[in-house]
Amino acid sequence: MTLEKIRAIIFDLDGTLVDSMWMWKAIDIEFLGRYGYECPDDLQRAIEGMSFTETAAYFIRRFHLPLTENEIKGIWTEMSIDKYRREVPVKPGVMRLLEYAKAHGIRCGIATSNGSDMVDAVLNSQGLKPYFQVVTTACEVKEGKPSPDIYLKVAETLGVRPEECLVFEDVPAGATAGKRAGMTVCGVADADADARNLRGEMRELTDYFIEDFRQLFDENGEVCL
Repeated sequence: MTLEKIRAIIFDLDGTLVDSMWMWKAIDIEFLGRYGYECPDDLQRAIEGMSFTETAAYFIRRFHLPLTENEIKGIWTEMSIDKYRREVPVKPGVMRLLEYAKAHGIRCGIATSNGSDMVDAVLNSQGLKPYFQVVTTACEVKEGKPSPDIYLKVAETLGVRPEECLVFEDVPAGATAGKRAGMTVCGVADADADARNLRGEMRELTDYFIEDFRQLFDENGEVCL
């Protein structure tokens, strides 16, 4: 597959565009430790795809926390924002793909479960903001991933049809959301997803699967899946 019929590329953020899943696991451990809980092994899979607000509500229910959703989101934002600015790198090959898309008139968007403050922190620190015409968080739609809502909203805002979109995702909930939206989905390997043995599931759910973005380019510098 080439990108001839693709008019927009939509990226998930954590674990796909940037290498940040390690950070969220560390935050979960520290945050729950403050309230006397160990971080359960199934937590990452349980909250996969949830919006920031949905995740906060889940934590309140599961761990009986004496906090509101907004209080939890504020704590998480404070814990993560400096790490996003200083410690979270862009995945290898991402910048080359963004430059390619810009040069070929392919529009780009982000569909993330994160809060807008955290998205701004990482995009600004990495100089990525100029490459994206649309950034949408799951709090802006009715349901988070695996619902297709967020991907359909990004496509609508970009002014393209779902079938003209190529989605990059690192986890099953996101890949399912992209497929339910009627888009072509490419899985991206991530160390955290590998640790949770999701690679095989991702290969089954997606149209394509890559180890990193550098392998998208052929010897002529063209993108080919």
